[in-house]
Amino acid sequence: MIGVWSESWRDIWSRLAKHPNAPEDLFCELFRDLNLARSAPLDPATELADIVDKPEQARLAFRRTKAATLKGEVALLDFMERAHGVVVDLGGDPLANRYFMLTEAFLNKYNLRYDLRRPYSLNPTLPGVFARLMRDLKDATAQDRHLHALMMEFEDAVRDLRVDRSAGKIKTCIQKQVNLLEAIGRLCPGVTANTLGGICDQVGTWPHFKVKEAMKYLYGFASDYPGIRHGGTPRNSIREIEMRDFVGITVLLAGFAPYLTNLINSDTVYRGT
Repeated sequence: MIGVWSESWRDIWSRLAKHPNAPEDLFCELFRDLNLARSAPLDPATELADIVDKPEQARLAFRRTKAATLKGEVALLDFMERAHGVVVDLGGDPLANRYFMLTEAFLNKYNLRYDLRRPYSLNPTLPGVFARLMRDLKDATAQDRHLHALMMEFEDAVRDLRVDRSAGKIKTCIQKQVNLLEAIGRLCPGVTANTLGGICDQVGTWPHFKVKEAMKYLYGFASDYPGIRHGGTPRNSIREIEMRDFVGITVLLAGFAPYLTNLINSDTVYRGT
């Protein structure tokens, strides 16, 4: 949401203000709530009071509020939800329904991964959670030169599938992803092991030993299947690697990342920062 906040004036707020039930002081109250989402809120008794006392000035201040001045995604989502209460108080159900419909169209227009539910709550979706996990993992690895290089190698391998979806290229993707997980696992506090299997035994983050075993089995697969991490054991392979394996195993391995590192905050993965 915060990435397209600048577009919301045209698609949501200016249109909302044109509704017959929208009062003149709509932005006085909305800006009062938006101020709570700012990184450096205006003083309620001075600067803010002066702005919200004049409808045109409040409208201009609301419109000029940049994403960079806001605390982050969660603060913005909280404002959007609080704004619904403001709209209900000022314009009743007709104005509130207009706000709901404008937000829903906005989410669809920019393919934002939130599910809007009545009366007005913005809920993360599964695609959104997974996309955020990968984004946060990329952001975390960017802070370390070695991890950044491994992430770039993994992403390059994935891009290579666009023109060549051979078994060899798919094996490379899996190999690069396992290498990345192994590297981030080595940086987890208390870990001294060098292999992903050993790291799994030391991280101490598992909710059940079967979850740990699942990760270790995937690592065992990558080590034993011919041509992924090692020469492997040919007699143990049932068939040649194909695209379904790329999709399935890549998603599975990504899902284990929060167990192998403290660089990812799972609460923010769910709803932002």
